[in-house]
Amino acid sequence: QVQLVESGGGLVQAGGSLRLSCAASGRTFSSYVMGWFRQVPGKEREFVAATNWSGGRTYYGDSVKGRFTISRDNAKNTVYLQMNSLKPEDTAVYYCAAGLGTIVTGRTSPSNYPYWGQGTQVTVSS
Repeated sequence: QVQLVESGGGLVQAGGSLRLSCAASGRTFSSYVMGWFRQVPGKEREFVAATNWSGGRTYYGDSVKGRFTISRDNAKNTVYLQMNSLKPEDTAVYYCAAGLGTIVTGRTSPSNYPYWGQGTQVTVSS
């Protein structure tokens, strides 16, 4: 089992950048596929990005490709989401998620990730 805590959210102007962090507890962090999702009120949770155990394989949602980068540091039990060229439509609560396994491509459903953080708010002003 793994516990996840996100940080780094905040208010930023359109075109700006933020980096989210997700710190994980547990000795087997490197065993998990790590993902980021986001959600706005009244809408389903949307897949943002995922990375495999080494960080060597990544997968992105269409709406963030080319702007967001997911990475991980297994020595620090931390996964990151670097968000550049932010848009007002990126405003959401961002969640970190973890799931066992090795497949990253297409792993976009929240049901693929049993473990979740509490979320961090990102607000992009126009």
